[in-house]
Amino acid sequence: MAEGLFSNINRKRIAAENSFFSFLRRISLPLSRIAFFLVFFWFGFLKMMELSPALAVVHTIYDHTAWFIPWNIFILMFGAYECIIGIIFLFPGKEKYALYMLVPHAITTFGPLLVLPALTWKGFMVPNLIGQYIIKNLVIISLAIFISTYGGIGRLQKNKSVKPYAGDPLIIPQK
Repeated sequence: MAEGLFSNINRKRIAAENSFFSFLRRISLPLSRIAFFLVFFWFGFLKMMELSPALAVVHTIYDHTAWFIPWNIFILMFGAYECIIGIIFLFPGKEKYALYMLVPHAITTFGPLLVLPALTWKGFMVPNLIGQYIIKNLVIISLAIFISTYGGIGRLQKNKSVKPYAGDPLIIPQK
């Protein structure tokens, strides 16, 4: 009797887990798009208004690379560039354009870790707050890759010439 009770409880737990993860699967891509948009648009807007806590790093990069552009124009363009990347990620099917824009942005963002170590590191492999701020962009890049690859999941499944990864948990079997 106890075995039957535990078996029934286990079946209900598994059903609840399956429902929960099915729900998460349905909302993961839209939530990812919104989160990416919010971070990029918000941070870009703060740069445009010159309210970003990252302005010291941006200004140092500017001083070494784009000094020939007036600062007020540079910071406006840089912030707008981030805002545009965020906006593009909201539109399914347009992710590749945002990725193309994200590559030079990522190079510029990670550059200070290598070329401005006094500004980004406390010691060997010990980033300061600015360094941590930069390194967390790995999560943002991973999210961008997720959105770009799974954002086109319906198009991927309709295109018979593209073979998805067989173990992919987000590929829904066709009936």
